[in-house]
Parts: sequence; structure tokens; C-alpha cells
Amino acid sequence: MWRFSQVGIALGALGGMICFMGLFPGVTGAEPTLGIGLVQVVMVLIGYTLLILGALTYLKFTFFLDVPANLVQNIGTRLALTGILFATLSGMADILGFGTHIRDDAGDLYFGQLQMIGILASFGLSSFGVLVYVLAGANIAKLAPVEALSESIAGVDDTREIRLPEQDEAP
Repeated sequence: MWRFSQVGIALGALGGMICFMGLFPGVTGAEPTLGIGLVQVVMVLIGYTLLILGALTYLKFTFFLDVPANLVQNIGTRLALTGILFATLSGMADILGFGTHIRDDAGDLYFGQLQMIGILASFGLSSFGVLVYVLAGANIAKLAPVEALSESIAGVDDTREIRLPEQDEAP
């Protein structure tokens, strides 16, 4: 199960790539348009969601595999997921019908300053949640260092003392 941290790295890399393509659609060969569209907003949100989930997966399965999460780590996880939820709500506010510029059939998507501030603040909340998760587990890592965790992960005793063969003393 310890190799599942590689899935976290893959999720984070995929999320970063999708978020980058959503922010800069010219990278994919699409013609740049004026403003930001629905597909761009959805790609940025999906990309950042994958990035945060990848970070949480990597941290859990790399540093805290056999260690149950404490209360502060659970709060950090919930902060990260709440930030993703708020980012989705503020990014899709006009489409869902509770934004300031409700979309009609003829109009194009209007991505306003309040939505931008809401998404950026929510991304900051998610990032803060990941930091809370890892910093709250720092005292656990002191009690069970990574070398000791690798012993339980790989099933090998890496902490044994290496003994060198005694050398014959030259007269």
C-alpha cells in the first residue's frame, strides 16, 4: 500500500497540468478568446482539485501511513476540501443561478472580480489546509521517523547496526 504515494504524485502532476491548460488554453492549440469561458473555469477547478487531492494522498501514504490522523490533521483535510467546495461554488455562481450576472440564453459567461477573488481565496484556504495537515503531523514524524516507517512499510529492518569486520591490526 505504500506505493500508493506514487498515485498521489501522479494526481498532483495531472492536476497541475490540467489547471495550467485551463489558465492558458493557447498551450493546447485552441484559439484564445476574449475573457474566460465555462470550459476554462471547469478545467481550472478540476485541475486544482486533483492537485490538492494528490498532495493529501502523497502526504498520507508517504509520511503517515500506519499512523492514525489526529484531530488537527482531520481539520486540515476538511479545510482543504472546504476550500475546493467554495472555489467550485464561486466559480460556477453565475451558471448555478446565484451569482451577480445570471446567465441568459443569448449572453456569454461573465467571470467577474468577485468570482476571481472567491476562487483565489478558496485556493488559498485549500493550500492552508494541506499545510495544516502536514505541520500537525510533524510531532508524529518526530516520534516515528521516516526510517522507522520505512521498516514497517518494506518489512525490512533498515535500522539495524552495520558492523564492519574487524581488521587485523598491523604490527
